[in-house]
This record gives sequence, structure tokens and C-alpha cells, in this order.
Amino acid sequence: MMFVQIENLQYQYKNSSAPVLKDFSLTIEQGEIITILGESGSGKSTILRLLSGLETPMNGSIRINNELICNGHHFTPPEKRGVGMVFQDYALFPHMTVEKNIKFGLKKMNRRDKQRRMEEMLELINMEEYRDRYPYELSGGQQQRVALARALAPAPSLLVFDEPFSNLDANLQIKIRDELRGILKKTGITSIFVTHDQADAQAIADRVVFIEKGVINQIGKPEEVLGCASLLMWANS
Repeated sequence: MMFVQIENLQYQYKNSSAPVLKDFSLTIEQGEIITILGESGSGKSTILRLLSGLETPMNGSIRINNELICNGHHFTPPEKRGVGMVFQDYALFPHMTVEKNIKFGLKKMNRRDKQRRMEEMLELINMEEYRDRYPYELSGGQQQRVALARALAPAPSLLVFDEPFSNLDANLQIKIRDELRGILKKTGITSIFVTHDQADAQAIADRVVFIEKGVINQIGKPEEVLGCASLLMWANS
């Protein structure tokens, strides 16, 4: 079942002389983990901004779970899209404990349901004993897991990650990547990762989308795409 359908997206920033995305189309199956790989300025983060409603496309359409999210005549506001975001800097609230950070997005639930959902999330990320700690008392990897739990808590339809490992050291990056793929597969949530790191793409993705100057250059399983000549040339340049 096609869960995300992106058709002919075009987007140009106000001060730019050319579109950052040109007729970008992509379909994603339910539960699939996609990595969008490309260098800075290739348009990969713009795709996430369009999906989450932080930007409006000039042309094209987006559907999530068979529901039209935006096209030339319709725009669903960000808070009604069911898209969860995990940012590069985690964006945890420093004055809130782990427990309160995770509960933050559960405004529509009553107190008992909030507590139950928070307990489920703590168990999922294996951090039950850290519930009363503040972000500054956690390691980078632990902060990353709390950010993931907070994004997963409201049960979004789609989860998007913008360079989520770039602030972690290499050893932690490898550990978190494997943990994260396991958690996402366990929850069955459809996910999109943006990265410029081929090792991230290889470790996490079911499929890799290699984008150059706003256009898809290659798409396929990690072992197919990451061995292609254009990607090897890009990596070595």
C-alpha cells in the first residue's frame, strides 16, 4: 500500500535564482524507512519542510495515508498533518524532565492516558530509570532517544528526521543507528531520514533516494544505490 505519494513537487526559495526542487516525485509504502541522501543544497531538507507544512510548494501535491495534504488549491496546516519531526539538535525543553518532554505533545489525552503512553515510550527507548532527569543530565545518545520518544508519543502517521546523527560521535552514531532502526521497525511507523552520510543510509534505510540539485539521481535498495558510479564520484569529490 502506498502510504506517502509526492507528485511533481517544485519549490524555490525567495532569494534563489533557481528552484531547489524540480518535479520531485516519490512514493513510500507503509512502514518503509526511506533515506534521502545528498550534499548540502541538494533539496533534501526542503522535502521534509514541505511534508511537515513548514513550507508551501509552488507546484505538485502530497498525500499521506490517502489524504490530500497539499496541492495548488488545498493546504493542511502542520498541526493537522500527523507528521512528527526529529531535529538535528533534538530541540528538547531544557526546563522539563524526560517524562515531561515526552508528555508535551499529548495535549488531547486525559491524565491517565498520558501517563500510560509516556510509560510505553520510556520502555520502548529503554530509559525508565531516567524519567526525572533533565536534558543536561543526559548523554547525546540518551537525548536522541528522548527526542525520538517525544516524536513517537502522539502516534504520528509519518516520522521525519533531519540529519539526526550529525551531533553524535562516531561510536555513538553506529549504536544509535542500529537502535533506531529496531525501534522504528517495532512500531511499524513510516519514516524518512535526510542525511549526507552514506553509512547512515546503509544502516537504516529500506530504500535510498540519492538527490542532486533537486532531482532524483538514483533510487533503490542501499546496496544498489550506494555502489553506483555517480554516488562514488560524489563521495570522493
